[in-house]
Amino acid sequence: MLARLFEATTIPILERVVHFAQARHTVLAGNLANIDTPGYEVRDLPVEAFQEELRKQIETKHQPRPLSPGEIQYSEGGRGVGAASPRWTDSTKTLLRHDGNDTTVEHQVSEMVKNQMQHNVALAVMNSQFRLLLTAISEKV
Repeated sequence: MLARLFEATTIPILERVVHFAQARHTVLAGNLANIDTPGYEVRDLPVEAFQEELRKQIETKHQPRPLSPGEIQYSEGGRGVGAASPRWTDSTKTLLRHDGNDTTVEHQVSEMVKNQMQHNVALAVMNSQFRLLLTAISEKV
């Protein structure tokens, strides 16, 4: 019964957003750490593929199963992809340097800020959902 109560909310989808944002933040931090490494190619998780998968789940009103800690679910090419085997997208070539590195600190920091904002919004909405559930369970108005 409790599982059905959670599935009636947006909590499972928000959980996916939070997990994806956390994993992407780790990847972006790795990019920033290797900014001066000659020949380093920027990595990123496929944001568009993840957003498309969420859009499909919302449109079909299919609620995903709860995720175990650290598990990420997104779709790429019609296949489910987990945290154990991430697929990287090609970077957007923002800069061409002689050492082969193709990114700037400003670009990576702006991507991290956008990712952090998405993470914070998902957590705020999830917190609101939990407060609504608590109100419903405690029968207080």
